[in-house]
Amino acid sequence: MSDYYGDTRAMTPRAAGWLSFAAALLVVSGVFKILDALWAFKYDDDVSSEVQTVLFEHDLASWGWLWLGVGIVLIAAGFAVISGAQWARWVGIVAASVATMLFLPWIYYQPLWTILSVTLAVLVIYALAAYGGQREPGTPASA
Repeated sequence: MSDYYGDTRAMTPRAAGWLSFAAALLVVSGVFKILDALWAFKYDDDVSSEVQTVLFEHDLASWGWLWLGVGIVLIAAGFAVISGAQWARWVGIVAASVATMLFLPWIYYQPLWTILSVTLAVLVIYALAAYGGQREPGTPASA
């Protein structure tokens, strides 16, 4: 099925299901990041002087551009995961790993949602690590 130098995997229904799950979550996450960007653009001038961040100070528009870029990359990666793109696999793994680490401090305030979010991120990592990557030539993305 796979060897050390050339990782080729046949697309099984189980793999197609896991990859569809991971791709759907990447696309949904990207859409939510774009909605965050639109919110940041809308309320850029209304931000309180008490709100500040280490990176962009009081400028919500900068955060908006950052979230817009992240959202576009996540949506592109979600669609590319289905086609077996190696870059999309790694973008998804890194994004889910970073999300997992960023969710954990919220466990004191929203334990149920934090556990659910971390679980979904770990499942995306599993799906992309176990079933992502190159496939045998001529194998369709959804078998």
